[in-house]
This record gives sequence, C-alpha cells and structure tokens, in this order.
Amino acid sequence: MNDKVKAAIRKRFNRIEGQVRGLATMVADDRYCIDIVTQISAVQAALQRAEEELLREHVSHCVEGAIKSGNKGEQRKKITELMQVLSRSKV
Repeated sequence: MNDKVKAAIRKRFNRIEGQVRGLATMVADDRYCIDIVTQISAVQAALQRAEEELLREHVSHCVEGAIKSGNKGEQRKKITELMQVLSRSKV
C-alpha cells in the first residue's frame, strides 16, 4: 500500500473511532434512540467508504501486479481472493 493511501485510510479510521466513541457517549447520556441509530448509519457508511478505498488500492496494486507478472497462478489467487471478499461485502 502506498504511503499516501495508508495515511488517508488511517485518518479515516481515526475519524470512525471518534464516531464510535461518540456513540458510546450518546448511549451513556441516554440520548434519543433515533439519533443514535442515525449515527450508527453514519459509522457504517464511513466503514463502507474505507472498505471501498482499500479494495481500490488492492486492485490497483496487488491484482494489477499479479496481472503484470504474467504468473497465471498468482493471477488466479488474487482474483479468487478478490471475489471471496466481494461476496462477503456489501460493496
């Protein structure tokens, strides 16, 4: 993973971590349930964006590298990994 993408992902995860801490505070403060659920949706959306960014990086780095290598076994492995993770994902 290149340093620029790594820094962006870490920044995104730090923000998500803050959102999750905020959710715990909302529950402790007995905030309105719908407000909490709304914030949960925001965290889920932020995680999905992080997942998309990581998958984009994986394809442009790992999968592309396997394709350029010409190694059929490595190509199949990377494509299989990608398909497995996509089948578990909501992306």
